[in-house]
Amino acid sequence: MSNDSHRQPPSSGPSDEAAPGTAPYPAGRPYVCPPWIGRLLVSPLRRLFTDPRRRLGPHVRPGMTVLEPGCAMGFFSLPLARMVGPTGRVVCVDLQATMIDGLLQRAKQAGLDDRLVPICGTLDDPRLEPYVGRIDFAAAIHMVHEVPDGAAFLRRLHDLLRPAARLLVIEPRWHVPAAAFARTVERARKAGLVELDPPRAGRPRSALFERPAERAP
Repeated sequence: MSNDSHRQPPSSGPSDEAAPGTAPYPAGRPYVCPPWIGRLLVSPLRRLFTDPRRRLGPHVRPGMTVLEPGCAMGFFSLPLARMVGPTGRVVCVDLQATMIDGLLQRAKQAGLDDRLVPICGTLDDPRLEPYVGRIDFAAAIHMVHEVPDGAAFLRRLHDLLRPAARLLVIEPRWHVPAAAFARTVERARKAGLVELDPPRAGRPRSALFERPAERAP
């Protein structure tokens, strides 16, 4: 995929007002992670605390098309690319071209760039229309609370998933209160997703959802 396809400026679009504790940022505007934090997030030291394969491996198989919104510089994207194998693809979306550039540089060094579909989208247009109903698995990690309109975001994820495909949402416990995460779970349900693995005490704020399979006529 040509690098020219991802060079678009970030943009914030209209949204509903975030509920207290859901997004600690100005209403209607996304939180934009500074590039220096993006580089920090891909530090090898992070693997001492977070193992991408352990977190995501149970949900990913070779040949899948996986979506990672808010990919930054690819801490999870590159392990996902290894998991999907040469016949799979990882659709990596971020609002900042700097993050996508960093992701591509790391992917090329690892020989995995041909497995990635890098997209620099906007809140108004994430440029995912070709993937509606085609995503086998989506991982929204530490980013749902940064989206001004979480309900609309989850509805969009629902539409991108294939029937019976799954969405994993993980949020940071130190930043997202339990009540705020409960609102995210409820919004996912209202978007048409079925909760398979509800949040439990003593683990990161995470929940696994599935788009219901279509019933035969």
